[in-house]
Amino acid sequence: MDSAEYERKIAHRFAAFDQDGNGYIDRADFNAAAARLLAEFGTTARCDKGQALYTGAEAFWQGMAGIADVDGDQRVTREEFVGGAVKRLRDNPERFAEIARPFLRAAIAVADGEGAGSASVSAVERALVVLGADDATAGLAARGLDADGDGRIAEQDAVAALATYFTVIAPDA
Repeated sequence: MDSAEYERKIAHRFAAFDQDGNGYIDRADFNAAAARLLAEFGTTARCDKGQALYTGAEAFWQGMAGIADVDGDQRVTREEFVGGAVKRLRDNPERFAEIARPFLRAAIAVADGEGAGSASVSAVERALVVLGADDATAGLAARGLDADGDGRIAEQDAVAALATYFTVIAPDA
């Protein structure tokens, strides 16, 4: 893959975190993602699921800042993301999975209308659209996460897929 293709893929991944499009990733991006998920699934911020989602978003932000915020200004620029986060995450995808796990666990609980400990494919698709994926990509991704074909997506499948997406920069990935 040439450097232009690599940069394009990294920029796309950066944009997934930069929810407000201001050119950097910060705590507000993670809180905004949590707020949109709660609104989409009719869950209040004060209930246990809402609190867990905000706590997970904060843990995810702290983990991201810890590996990427080189200058300590509580913002991750695109350059910091490319230079630090992607390389460190690629070298240690398990670490990325662990910083993302609390948020993903809570997001699945919010999307889980049945209390089954997993979310339906359609609920995950809705969540992905709320987080910025286009409809076609969200549908494809959600169906791809249903590893056993049971129509539900468990935490471990979501964590593994997110880690792969953000740590494997390969052609057509």
